Amino acid sequence: MAFRPLVAAASAVALTAGALTVWTLASDDTPAQELVSTGSDLPDPPRFADVTVHDPSIVEAGDEYWVFGSHLAAAKTEDFIAWEQTAELVTPENPLFDDVTRELSEALEWAETDTLWAPDVIQLADGRYYMYYNACRGDSPRSAMGVAVADSVEGPYEDLGIFLRSGHREGEGPGEDGTPYDPLIHPNAVDPDVFHDDEGRLWMVYGSYSGGLFILELDEETGMPLPDQGYGTHLTGGNHSRIEAPDLMHDPGSGYYYLFSTFGGLDADGGYNMRVARAESPDGPYLDAAGNDMREVRSDPSLPVFDDVSIEPYGAKLMGNFLFQREPGDPGEGPGHGYVSPGHSTSHLDPDTGRMYLVFHSRFPGTGEMHQVRAHEMYMNSEGWPVVAPYRFAGAEAGPVDVADAAGEYRLIDHGKAISADVNEAVSVELTDDGRISGGAEGEWRFYDGNRAEITVGGETYDGVFTHQWDPTLESWVLTFSVLSEAGVSLWGSRV
Repeated sequence: MAFRPLVAAASAVALTAGALTVWTLASDDTPAQELVSTGSDLPDPPRFADVTVHDPSIVEAGDEYWVFGSHLAAAKTEDFIAWEQTAELVTPENPLFDDVTRELSEALEWAETDTLWAPDVIQLADGRYYMYYNACRGDSPRSAMGVAVADSVEGPYEDLGIFLRSGHREGEGPGEDGTPYDPLIHPNAVDPDVFHDDEGRLWMVYGSYSGGLFILELDEETGMPLPDQGYGTHLTGGNHSRIEAPDLMHDPGSGYYYLFSTFGGLDADGGYNMRVARAESPDGPYLDAAGNDMREVRSDPSLPVFDDVSIEPYGAKLMGNFLFQREPGDPGEGPGHGYVSPGHSTSHLDPDTGRMYLVFHSRFPGTGEMHQVRAHEMYMNSEGWPVVAPYRFAGAEAGPVDVADAAGEYRLIDHGKAISADVNEAVSVELTDDGRISGGAEGEWRFYDGNRAEITVGGETYDGVFTHQWDPTLESWVLTFSVLSEAGVSLWGSRV
């Protein structure tokens, strides 16, 4: 592949706060530092405040963003940097309900549990907030899903009733589609995500393990599913494949619907990792970056239950276990910066700015099962696929990058496609100013359109963006890149 010079006489385009900014590059003999911004307008160092919400799902309410998660945990933020915990635990004292153990007793009784799993909250046309709750036994897909409503996002919510059940036993009647419940092909009624399509129709995608992920169309007036849909349309998964936490994002710019999901197990040794596929319609079919039809992705029934080998080649993998390990001379203590089993994501696209965020929970190297919420900005690459910034959101805007700064030494993370407890550690590479990559990986690179990155390593080409981000280990703003290949593999680079 031919690579353009790093500096050329042309017009370039970059994203600044989600809007297109156009400037003109000067001739080849103009010093690079005069061509584009040097990043001197980066914000002050961030002051993070962290919360614990497992399986977060986001909703915008006025100037705030709220996340609701399993065990009735909730938190809010105004900037995706400083978060405030507002609720936790399924007890009568939880402020989201007057007494959740009483209000949702029918769901808890069906699921034979004393807790709730990942909910979703959405504001509908009547201005009220609808919480799609669910309870599950856990060691089987015996679950109940319903909806509760409140005038305020913070509650108190009042139950409108259960509308979906799974895990029916003999003598309890058929499943939602009129046939005996079969966990290999029927969904587990958990992990809802409710959204509007580009025509204003209301949908809910849901499911975890068991028969896979499904989608139902809902009634805007009642918040309930439209009649005669059974479990809805199958999107991906089956045969107990470890695929869960569906989240739908429609991007008006590309016209696509993006289905985010999490593969693997949620424990620190479970290999949880986030993937994405896209479709032209909300009910699919969804294809990954290699063109694979996600409806065909499921575990091999001849292999042990929760077989991951059959599913790990599919879906564009955005993030899994990684570690930018601390090097001699780096400040601070500990192994460095990284995540373990990041997943169960929720996405937000700001309609005013076009900025996209991926919010999820993660565990961390050497800290066991402790988990916190993290928010990362996403960008669309030139092929219309989202790429995730390597570090958590700290307030910087994607914009023009100094060409002279793009070349240099980086720490490179290859997320691969594996579903594994192994942590992918960084290798050192150098991006030279003649378009070469050397060191722990070898290939070529180019910088184009102000902040775009094209990386070729091992014969595979990756496309994405350069952005300035806050490196928590070096405690400074650094230049990073995030790129994705046609095979659905993500590479991250962090400037040393």
